[in-house]
Amino acid sequence: MTYLLILVALIGCMALLDFRFRLLLWNRPLAGALTLALGTAFFLAWDVWAIHEGIFLHRASPLMTGIMLGDQLPLEELFFLVFLCYQTLILFTGAEQLIKRRKEQA
Repeated sequence: MTYLLILVALIGCMALLDFRFRLLLWNRPLAGALTLALGTAFFLAWDVWAIHEGIFLHRASPLMTGIMLGDQLPLEELFFLVFLCYQTLILFTGAEQLIKRRKEQA
């Protein structure tokens, strides 16, 4: 459960940054949500493929909930993929805004 709580807290931190600087979901909600959902779906499909090929293997841990979304696919993986995609989109849109502001100041 600890790992899931950490991931939820990290996603919350990303949401606070997003809200404060209007980077993704608070700038263009529909486009941001679709991009986040598509990115997460892509990596989830990749994980399913890797599990099917025997590349990924889940190991039980006392830090995890034990809830499985599929064979070898823990619930925490979905939250990790959401965090990974959200973080990347926040970094990208933040860098984009920073570059735009610097060009305007020059």
